[in-house]
Amino acid sequence: MSIPFITAEEAASYIKNGDNVGMSGFTASGTPKVVTVALAQRAKELHEKGEPFKINLYTGASTNDHVDGELSRAKAVNLRIPYQGHKDARNAINNGEIAYVDAHLSHLSQDLRYGFYGDIDVAIIEATEMSPNGEVILGAGLGMTPTVAALAKKVIIEYSSYYRTSFRGFHDNYIPLDPPHRREIPVYRPSDRIGSTVLKIDPKKIIGIVPSNASESIHAFAACDEVTQKIGDNVCHFLASQLKEGKIPKEFLPIQSGVGNVANAVLYGLGENPEIPQFDMYTEVIQDAVMHLMEEGKCRFASTCALTFSDDAMLHFMDNIDFFRDKILMRPGEISNSPEVVRRLGLIAMNTALEADIFGNVNSTHVCGTKMMNGIGGSADFSRNAYLSIFSCPSIQKGGKISAIVPMVSHVDHSEHSVKILVTEQGVADLRGKNPIQRAETIIENCAHPMYRELLWDYLKLCKKATHTPHTLSAAFALHQALQEKGDMLQADFARYV
Repeated sequence: MSIPFITAEEAASYIKNGDNVGMSGFTASGTPKVVTVALAQRAKELHEKGEPFKINLYTGASTNDHVDGELSRAKAVNLRIPYQGHKDARNAINNGEIAYVDAHLSHLSQDLRYGFYGDIDVAIIEATEMSPNGEVILGAGLGMTPTVAALAKKVIIEYSSYYRTSFRGFHDNYIPLDPPHRREIPVYRPSDRIGSTVLKIDPKKIIGIVPSNASESIHAFAACDEVTQKIGDNVCHFLASQLKEGKIPKEFLPIQSGVGNVANAVLYGLGENPEIPQFDMYTEVIQDAVMHLMEEGKCRFASTCALTFSDDAMLHFMDNIDFFRDKILMRPGEISNSPEVVRRLGLIAMNTALEADIFGNVNSTHVCGTKMMNGIGGSADFSRNAYLSIFSCPSIQKGGKISAIVPMVSHVDHSEHSVKILVTEQGVADLRGKNPIQRAETIIENCAHPMYRELLWDYLKLCKKATHTPHTLSAAFALHQALQEKGDMLQADFARYV
């Protein structure tokens, strides 16, 4: 069967107002880059004519400016699930222009197959190789592509010529059976392959192929500063001590690491610490640091959902791709983030927090409890099921006007039941085996910034210790109130609550 080449504008014309649209990729990696721009332009033209046009957008994770940026600015998104990381999408969500469902990344593929969100009308999928019978080699991100390709009524292929060599062999396309017929996911080591390198799509559903030569447009993270370096050092020293004490097996355990400067600092620290042995990764994304650790021999293998490399690092990767062929495997998000597999492999899960409270609850999504930042992503998939769940963040922000350690988090994403270790540049709070009061004392002493430590002690003294978890509800958000009213959490005054 011959599949025609079409323009991005022709492809966009097949997408109708109200359609459920699924996309390939995970982070910016492997996402569409030209059809979505044409779709945004079509939305603008229809809006100028007074005609409605909005889609419901489903992706593996965050995307890029070509997707969330263009479509948000064009006011072309009605519903967005499950995660985003673009300022224009964030603004539209917080302004009420986009209805946003902040879902766990491991859930969306199966929820789509269960029919929770209706049919997928159109899937837009980036490919780096393709045959006439619908066999596709995907790009640098897998996401939930196998599911949306199977469910979609129509499929548009973006054929990328940006990559200078083939990604063939890097993917592990696999869809588990749905209940009540689901069996175990047979991943027992990070390197276990369980699916196919090729994604098969019914060619009768493929509308056409749209050429693309756009990069992922991922910028390198800023170099480690004093704070992120100290956080990385604290995490590494803690893991080394756990290894010495026999609380981590001598063979070590696979690592999961979130995205960002702190995550990169931790990974580089693991590479430089001679007490940390070689390790594997089982994670949702790998960044530039992982590539360097592989070249240095510290990281042996990485199972991931996406290669979230900066553009310069991606060029380096492609120039040296044969070195990495037996060291990297890309899986769908419901497999890379599978709670079952996370629990089985015994991962050391390392994620970041916006804020944490003195009892160990973590907010990773909402500023002051109301404004969405990015979303929960896959952090809970890992933290709730990990051998060791570590959350880290700087102890203060905005020059000290904001404390990341507060009496009560303004929004809970990870409850105290899922948080074993909390780390800031100030130190490490090991919360295992501690009751609420002991956790509070440990977090205040080890993780709070000195400028906020006495304020947090004042709050704890204010609370009645006869209860299991001591809180004074009228004062629990005093720091947040001070920030909103006076612009500085340090202005909180607990004396008014006595």
